[in-house]
Amino acid sequence: MIKKQRKYLQAFEKHNCLKTLIVGYGSIGKRHIQNLLNYSDIEIIVCTKRKQDSFLKRNQCRVIKSLKKCINENPDFAIISNVTSLHIETAVELANAGIHFLMEKPLGHSENDINKLLNLVKRKKLITLIGCHLRFDPCIIKIKEMIGKKKIGKVLAVQAENSSYLPDWHPYENYKESYTAKKELGGGVVLTSIHELDYLYWLFGKIIDVFSITGKFSDLELSCDDMSSILLKFKAGIVGEVHLDFFQKPAVRRCKIIGTKGIITCDVNLNRIKLYNPITKKWSIKLDLKNYDKNEAYKRELDHFIKCVQNNKKSINDVVEGANVLKIALSIIKSSKIKKLVLVK
Repeated sequence: MIKKQRKYLQAFEKHNCLKTLIVGYGSIGKRHIQNLLNYSDIEIIVCTKRKQDSFLKRNQCRVIKSLKKCINENPDFAIISNVTSLHIETAVELANAGIHFLMEKPLGHSENDINKLLNLVKRKKLITLIGCHLRFDPCIIKIKEMIGKKKIGKVLAVQAENSSYLPDWHPYENYKESYTAKKELGGGVVLTSIHELDYLYWLFGKIIDVFSITGKFSDLELSCDDMSSILLKFKAGIVGEVHLDFFQKPAVRRCKIIGTKGIITCDVNLNRIKLYNPITKKWSIKLDLKNYDKNEAYKRELDHFIKCVQNNKKSINDVVEGANVLKIALSIIKSSKIKKLVLVK
């Protein structure tokens, strides 16, 4: 893996060093730092108001509190991993400075300043990637391949579920203090679990109509939605059902795709895909990965982004894609509020 990564970095190494800026130092920011440390000759700057802890000291990561001062360091690219409510604001500052960026999902928590960011990115010719790592997950990649090969004929319907118990996500911290639990920081199950909407959009294309029942239903101490049951209508004619929640035990992440010539089922947590043949009336296993490290998807995501920057190529999930998926998520939230079907513009 390291040899592969080193190849991607050659274009940056006129100074024999890759300078990377990490904006935000939560769990996902730390994950990105750990993956970046697989590269040799790297300098990591972390923009955070937190104190430099033992992990950052041990890995010689510099901490700078001011984003403006970080930008003045002229990083080769940035990774935006702060709270969702600051994503757009941070991205605009980076884009103004001509800095390529990988932004953790979602693009934002409202449509404010999205067009400003899109125009900036286009004018500055920046490479961007929205961090929806399931596009790099072997299960989702395999499903895309199977659909492309018409393994189940024409797709008619899809069902997806992502359910888990929020306090179990990071047992070392109080879930009530996390951005995920706070509406004002861009939390809530729809925005936090936007991965499902993203991979469905990637697999099946434009979503034109949505209807949902979304809100707070459990006794978890949150100021945002903790469950969403969603109906989707795709431009291709496919009907989708999505269930998201923060309170289910045990955790479940799966999908089922129904076609004219069969069914695909996928358990993302178990890394297993099965195919049903209605002629033989039998199931066959198409993917079954034992002991798969989920961090590999994040590594592949990072590799992809760096390669795109190196070769000046559009990424698999740029800010335009991110804006399209965010509009779907915001339409889902709106649908529940007005209790009507919402057209995704």
